Amino acid sequence: MMKSAEELQHAVWRTAITDFGDGRINIRGVPIEELMHWGSFGEVVFLLFAGRKPDVGEGRLFNAILIAASDHGPTSPSTLAGRVIASGNRRAPEAAVAGGLLAIGDAHGGAGEASMVMLSEALRAADNVGNFDAAALSIVKRAKEQKRRLPGLGHRFHGADPRANALFSQAEAQSVSAGPIAMIKAIERALETESGRHLPINVDGAIAAVLLGMGFEPLIARLIFIIGRCAGVATHVREELEREKPMRIRFPYTYDGPSPLELDRQIEAAE
Repeated sequence: MMKSAEELQHAVWRTAITDFGDGRINIRGVPIEELMHWGSFGEVVFLLFAGRKPDVGEGRLFNAILIAASDHGPTSPSTLAGRVIASGNRRAPEAAVAGGLLAIGDAHGGAGEASMVMLSEALRAADNVGNFDAAALSIVKRAKEQKRRLPGLGHRFHGADPRANALFSQAEAQSVSAGPIAMIKAIERALETESGRHLPINVDGAIAAVLLGMGFEPLIARLIFIIGRCAGVATHVREELEREKPMRIRFPYTYDGPSPLELDRQIEAAE
């Protein structure tokens, strides 16, 4: 029995990203060899996500975001995880890189996605009240009542994250929609007023504001961070394999569980 057109449609794996055949690889309809001559990696990442070639400014911004996410030293969870795996598994660098990327999540590299959701909500509120500062203050007060941290603000090491202002200045130069950037700055001010502490816009918040200004949806913030950070994790894995001895990662620890005597007493009491 012949299958219907609808059945045939669902019988194949559909994609609108890449088509290939003998001697042919087209990404979003563009031959890959043309892309290899045409643009930077950031421009190709934009093409993959947006489905169209970026203009010059969009390409530069995507490249800048990838660079901003590329590395932050060996203490980041993703980098540390990759180096620990490489310290024990010397024959599979791909496992160490993959393990490092698995450490990326809500607390590390995922705050950009949450920041885009927060900024979208704040911008809708600003449309209603007609004031960015009032909308920002409502976001901050709600987070305080719910005892939630605001994503995209604060950094363990930086009083001012150098990547944020670099991204904002490039976005301004490329005429990206200024609303999201103005809003996250308003939230930064409101948070300082309410808490008495200055928590700077970090790289996640900056990436979120720029991507939202470019018209992207929240998930892209997490994905583009992963793409950028992969370069740094891979480089740290290589360094661990080339410069360090196997099993070299040791750290002090404190045991605070029951002593053998206490455990015996617990067993006797249970009997």
